[in-house]
Amino acid sequence: MSRYWSDVVSTLTPYVPGEQPKAGKLVKLNTNESPYPPSPQVLQAIRAVSADALRLYPDPESVALAQAIATRNAIQPEQVFVGNGSDEVLALVFMALLKHSQPLYFPDISYSFYPVWAELYGIDYVRAPVADDFSVNPDAYPAENGGIILPNPNAPTGILMSLEAIRVLLKKSAGSVVVIDEAYIDFGGESAVSLIDEFDNLLVVQTLSKSRALAGMRVGFAMGNQELIAALGRVKNSFNSYPLDVISQHAALASIQDEEYFRQSCQRVINSRQSLCSELAELGFEVLPSGANFVFATHAVHGAADLFTQLRARGIVVRYFDKPRIENYLRISIGTEEDNAALLVALKEILS
Repeated sequence: MSRYWSDVVSTLTPYVPGEQPKAGKLVKLNTNESPYPPSPQVLQAIRAVSADALRLYPDPESVALAQAIATRNAIQPEQVFVGNGSDEVLALVFMALLKHSQPLYFPDISYSFYPVWAELYGIDYVRAPVADDFSVNPDAYPAENGGIILPNPNAPTGILMSLEAIRVLLKKSAGSVVVIDEAYIDFGGESAVSLIDEFDNLLVVQTLSKSRALAGMRVGFAMGNQELIAALGRVKNSFNSYPLDVISQHAALASIQDEEYFRQSCQRVINSRQSLCSELAELGFEVLPSGANFVFATHAVHGAADLFTQLRARGIVVRYFDKPRIENYLRISIGTEEDNAALLVALKEILS
């Protein structure tokens, strides 16, 4: 511990991101990136950015991008907040909307960044247990709380929560904010954005990292009641008044506007997921029902830690979480058809 550290830094347990391997020729199925490139219109938009545009500060509110997001989701621009990836947006959400006298609630099996943000901002929290089948149970969340946040589909399980179950949570928690983190919603789920005008305590957070193949650019956004969005703006303007750079704004706008390419890419991932689930089941894996661009699988005979190590030795990287209740599961991102085939070949070799 450095003697120059503040007290809060010395007590933090930082989030550990998935490995970004430096060695070449690895099959990378560990961080849920898109196996396909972004829309060609994105690259055209990047090339079209002028030197003069780079000389000036970017639009601090990303107005054109916010308008496009609003139009696509049938809401108003004032109901959209744009930031540097959904992680930055969520960090601002924790500070602006989830720090109250009562504890924050999120699933005990969930995105492992949530407790990091809670500890960073001094927020008391409770891990609500998921059901035996790993689904999120609305009954595990009390009516009195300081806020609720959960991914839908959940991570790392991939299990999707129905809009009706989300509606139950919103009604029960009418006095606090419910944040639905939809990083993976485009791979077969129905967004809760349709409930925004019905519930003023709902905030929906999405990202362009997964389904729009822009993980390297860091663009995320929140959608909700105008008062919730205004709170995020107040914190953003006290921290980073120009969050999204010019190139990112133009690239993200081009991606949002290319709906056909977006839908085709998502469907390719969904088709590959279905095929991979069937192949894994034939190899003796139990695969949880996934609405995401990854699957969560366990084998009855072979331990997950050993499978992880043996796959890594064969140049295939998946994600292993050494945590209670999920220590015998692997999270496997959906890759290209060639990536998935390589994974299956390696697994057959290991299992034999």
